[in-house]
Amino acid sequence: MSSIISAENLSKAYRVGKKQEQADSLIGLLRDSVTAPFRRYRSFRQPTAVENESSNFNDDNHWALRDVSFEVQAGEVVGIIGRNGAGKSTLLKILSRITEPTSGQVYLRGRVSSLLEVGTGFHPELSGRENVYLNGTILGMTKREIDTKFDEIVDFSGVEKFLDTPVKRYSSGMRVRLAFAVAAFLDPEILIIDEVLAVGDAEFQKKCMSRMGHIAGGGRTVLFVSHQIGVIQQLCSKGLYLAGGRVAEFGEINRVVEAYNRSQSSEAGNWTVQKDSPNHGKCKLLKLQIGSERSSRGGIISLGGPVCFTFILSQKVKEIDISFTIRDSAGNAISNLDSWRRNQEDQLDGDPSDTFECYIPECPLRAGRYTLDVQLTRNREMQDQILGEITFDVEDGVYRGRTFPYPSTPGPVCFDHIWQIK
Repeated sequence: MSSIISAENLSKAYRVGKKQEQADSLIGLLRDSVTAPFRRYRSFRQPTAVENESSNFNDDNHWALRDVSFEVQAGEVVGIIGRNGAGKSTLLKILSRITEPTSGQVYLRGRVSSLLEVGTGFHPELSGRENVYLNGTILGMTKREIDTKFDEIVDFSGVEKFLDTPVKRYSSGMRVRLAFAVAAFLDPEILIIDEVLAVGDAEFQKKCMSRMGHIAGGGRTVLFVSHQIGVIQQLCSKGLYLAGGRVAEFGEINRVVEAYNRSQSSEAGNWTVQKDSPNHGKCKLLKLQIGSERSSRGGIISLGGPVCFTFILSQKVKEIDISFTIRDSAGNAISNLDSWRRNQEDQLDGDPSDTFECYIPECPLRAGRYTLDVQLTRNREMQDQILGEITFDVEDGVYRGRTFPYPSTPGPVCFDHIWQIK
């Protein structure tokens, strides 16, 4: 079977810019204006020469991708996973022909539709209706082909009421609904999707997953980036794990996920922000520490023992709501804890603070690895969101006097219960 996507030794280097000192005199300004074209020429020329494996990288260069090679067969659904900064989005931009690689080649055999950012490819001054036809034309569709799919696109997106409103007035959720509908219903041979579906609500995400399953079942090729490992395992037959811009594992999806989970073991329980979260508010989550003690926030987390989640924010705020969902290794949601649902024991009133704790006296989780989805909201507006990047481990122990020493015992959660003879 011939491959529909083939990447050969893809590398992408970006020059890390340095702020130019501002001239403080007229002569300095004139000198800078004359030399600027030559400086820019050198800056563009330097990253194009890919260095040998044995050579040291230039400090001014950042290699987002390094010698990435893989092949995807027609009809395969490939999940791409890795930490922030691993090169996932850069790879998708190269495959979508948005940016060119510094070295290497990529071969695409078929029409490509991509959804990489909210509203990508939409003209803000055009209406939703006009953008549907614009995107379809860019994908190489005829007007007749777009007409046959138009009603399905509008119905799926749920923006019929605002179809003739300029897209610049759409919310981020409305833009991603329409963008996904256009990308998914115009029948491309290759569909490339980044982690943009997190913008939509739970109901819309469920519709998207169902549509992607339908696309995959129809024999089309899908590349899908997500931090939700359970979704990746559910939809994808193959996986690509990127680490530091290189291919760490490629092949059968469960094997790739196992390699990714193993790599996270040394970092479990202590998460620090890797980069700013886009399209959200000013207050960010800088660090999350998970431990068995409130004071030291260290130690091993055990079933039946205490566990403390310490959230450190980028600024001191009041009226911030912190919500986090605990998921098992398959991505299934186990429980959600939300500071908005308060009781009398909560202590959230007082001076603004940048440190918040959620303390669980007795951890009900069985042995295993768990991930967190975290959301910060203020006055019902999203401030920050971290999906699937934060992990922590729990070992079996004693829960309410009952011992659970065997990891093979089914079920991720223990319940407090009493047996009686009647």
